[in-house]
Amino acid sequence: MPMFGNGSSARDYTYIDDCINGIMAALEKPFEFEIFNLGNSSTVQLRKLIGLIGRRLGIEPQIERLPEQPGDVPVTYADISKARVLLGYNPRVTLEEGIERFIKWYKTERRGQLGDRALAI
Repeated sequence: MPMFGNGSSARDYTYIDDCINGIMAALEKPFEFEIFNLGNSSTVQLRKLIGLIGRRLGIEPQIERLPEQPGDVPVTYADISKARVLLGYNPRVTLEEGIERFIKWYKTERRGQLGDRALAI
């Protein structure tokens, strides 16, 4: 698994279904023009994400340590306060549940498409 930098970068990992729900809510409202941030509004360090995936798989992740990417920022996250008020947006899928769903999808859908190049999960 590639890891850029020392794994301390933090991101607002958000499950795709939550983002789609926010988009659909925005489409259903009669806004003339608005900008919304959609996300989970909390951060998780990359090394923690890798650890969660490894624990779920019951493996010790083999990490490919790579240099930080030029221009990358240490922390990003969404301020979803406006989306909560105007859209009723409320992300529901936890990081752990999202990892579980991703792994299930990967094992059933993606692995067959990749053949021998698939991750050993």
